Amino acid sequence: MPRPALRLAVELDGDGAHPAAWRRASHAPAELLTPRRIARTAAAAENAGFTLVTLDDSILPPSSGAGAGPVGRIGAVERAAFVAAATSVVGVAPVVATTYAEPFHVSSQLSSLDHVSAGRAGWVVGTEEDPTAARAWGRPLVEGPEALAREARDGLRVVRDLWDSWEDDAVIRSVATSRYLDRERLHAIDFEGETYSVKGPSIVPRPPQGRPVVLARQDLVPAELTDVALVGGTTAAETGAAGEAAKAAGVPLAFAEIEVALDTPRETARERIADLERYSPWAERPDRLRYSGSAGGLVALLAELASHVDGVRLLPLVLDEDLSVLSRLVLPELFVRRLATRPLPGTTLRTSLGLPRPASRFATGTGTDAVSATAAALVREETR
Repeated sequence: MPRPALRLAVELDGDGAHPAAWRRASHAPAELLTPRRIARTAAAAENAGFTLVTLDDSILPPSSGAGAGPVGRIGAVERAAFVAAATSVVGVAPVVATTYAEPFHVSSQLSSLDHVSAGRAGWVVGTEEDPTAARAWGRPLVEGPEALAREARDGLRVVRDLWDSWEDDAVIRSVATSRYLDRERLHAIDFEGETYSVKGPSIVPRPPQGRPVVLARQDLVPAELTDVALVGGTTAAETGAAGEAAKAAGVPLAFAEIEVALDTPRETARERIADLERYSPWAERPDRLRYSGSAGGLVALLAELASHVDGVRLLPLVLDEDLSVLSRLVLPELFVRRLATRPLPGTTLRTSLGLPRPASRFATGTGTDAVSATAAALVREETR
């Protein structure tokens, strides 16, 4: 049987994937941190037919330690909420790290985002690796791959359990009986990790999707906690193999991460990259495939990868230039050739991705571990 059509995601943080992308942006520098800018870019991605937009984030500014460049950013969750209100079809997934942030608060933010977007929220699980981030958070340094993975894994478990801590029918809203909640359908999660514990339940009702879609690198969190594995490699063959490996490990979907620089009517991709390299190098990452060239060449690459992955997340060199080429030349060709599919209006992100809506793991109907919402408590015991 032929594989389902690719789902398409695009990263919209800042001005593009290149550190000096802002130098080729078509807007005034001050407009980067305005709602108008992100709303216009998200609308362009939605109209082009992308299934999902992602928004990178860090407590540190984008140009931290990299010389001249943007010295500030609006938080990804805040931008995602604005994008959700300004769009109606495309999914919205901010990058949020639980390296130092409280998973209890992350859970509440993402639940609220799913409610605001009517079920179009996702979460790209990130990490904070720069030691400066620990000082900014006022927390002890989390250092090394194992410790970073532990915080990501534990944080994800807490967030998922908190989403489940309200059963779907916990909210009653009965005027006749003056009851708003069924207390027996709220549950303590009683999480005990290596560095902290969380009691719960959540302070936000269960998200419309049950759980927002979780996207994460395959090497960061266990497969059973992930909906979409973000995979890559330095070649198409490596990327395809990584996608197959993620599927074999039990992840429902695998998305290839591809940095793209496309030929424009006035300049080739090579010329555009060379122009930006005068200011800052574009360091290659072993976990991301990089493509530069014509729109037709990118379509051919995606057709090759379609046999191995379920979707792609594109990271454009310069958003104002590459997103236009993607919208005019790449996505229409993918749709005509039925290599990719558009999301349908009125559907959740899970539906667009072909993922089932999960039941709450606490939905036993017994109420044996029920607790009052007003008595909910969060306990975080720092032992780092």
